Amino acid sequence: MSRPPMIVRTVPALRRALDGFRARKATVALVPTMGALHDGHVSLVRLAKRRAKRVVVSIFVNPTQFAPTEDFGSYPRTWKADVARLAAEDVDLIWNPDVKTMYPDGFATRILTEGPATAGLEDRFRPHFFGGVTTVVGKLFTQCRPDFAVFGEKDFQQLRVVTQMARDLDLGVKVVGSRTVRERDGLAMSSRNVYLSPEERATAPALYRAMKECAGRLRAGGGIEAAIAGGA
Repeated sequence: MSRPPMIVRTVPALRRALDGFRARKATVALVPTMGALHDGHVSLVRLAKRRAKRVVVSIFVNPTQFAPTEDFGSYPRTWKADVARLAAEDVDLIWNPDVKTMYPDGFATRILTEGPATAGLEDRFRPHFFGGVTTVVGKLFTQCRPDFAVFGEKDFQQLRVVTQMARDLDLGVKVVGSRTVRERDGLAMSSRNVYLSPEERATAPALYRAMKECAGRLRAGGGIEAAIAGGA
């Protein structure tokens, strides 16, 4: 029977728990999440367990990376199922702060990045997004002080942004990317897949098929424009 992970919700309790790990010379890996866990998250946890003796998973739906028109209020929250999944994986600690803990009254500091955060990809459509991500991830890194932090390659621009931030700010965290976990038909696993209608869900894997075909043309020596155009 899996033992339940330790659940902490305040910074002092988190530091006491982490101090206990380090007193035993244990390395620590952090897996930051917003909950609504699926098999993709489990793969991150398993990679973290291979990298470190102790694994911390944070569950925090971060309001600062959502625009007012986005889905912060309706973002899926599945706390009991998440705890059960993490217990089954023998996670050591769940860091589950509330918004007031992360952003107390008077909070006035942001981490803003350039480089990968201004590549014209997700930032083009969500200009607010990476400021929210880097600020919350920066806080998680300083709160947990992990040796490793594991992020999925599904959000590849985000992986590049947090890797750059950790390096630029000398945070002492090795950011590790983990391969995208997909459904049988190729759709990348995502907490937001529940938003798809049956028709949208049936159509969604076409993007993965198109990317694989494009990659195949590039490997065969085709040019980028021809590959994107379908080999024409």
